Amino acid sequence: MRHFALLLLCIIAAPAIAEPLPLDVAAARASMVGNWEGSLDYLDYGANKWFGIPVKTVVEDQGDGVTIIRKSDFDDGPKVGNVRITSVELYDPAAGTVTTGTFRKARPVEVLTYAVRMEETAADAMHWTMVEESLGKDDDRPAMLRLTTTRNGNRIETVKQVDFQDDDKSEWLTRNRTRLKRVGE
Repeated sequence: MRHFALLLLCIIAAPAIAEPLPLDVAAARASMVGNWEGSLDYLDYGANKWFGIPVKTVVEDQGDGVTIIRKSDFDDGPKVGNVRITSVELYDPAAGTVTTGTFRKARPVEVLTYAVRMEETAADAMHWTMVEESLGKDDDRPAMLRLTTTRNGNRIETVKQVDFQDDDKSEWLTRNRTRLKRVGE
């Protein structure tokens, strides 16, 4: 009887142990909290080469499970100098959206709401891909904007693509990317 009870317990517990819950957007966003360094890269379309500048980013959890603040600093050359971009992001799990307010000195505040989803099934909190899409502007032109963020261990890459809406083409053009590595911790 004792062996039967042990076998029954193993059968009941096995599915719970074998199948981890899929990682959701909230968990993926929470996994980005911390200090990061890397590069902000731009694609030179003529040369088809990436050119980058160093960037430092801090992602802070605001304690409510849906709000994060992201602060990024980079040197934009001798004319502009150090640039800080601060974004406040609010995740709405019911709507499947992230609304982002972006603040940068000498520029108007930008507010966009992105539809957000996880791409395929994430392996865990350290290995996932998240996609955000919104109608907005790029280069003063109406465009669909796509941000694809991929986390691979202690590295994160976000690629920004645009599909301009004022032409007859339906194509995604890569505008820039941010490649970061976790520091500290």
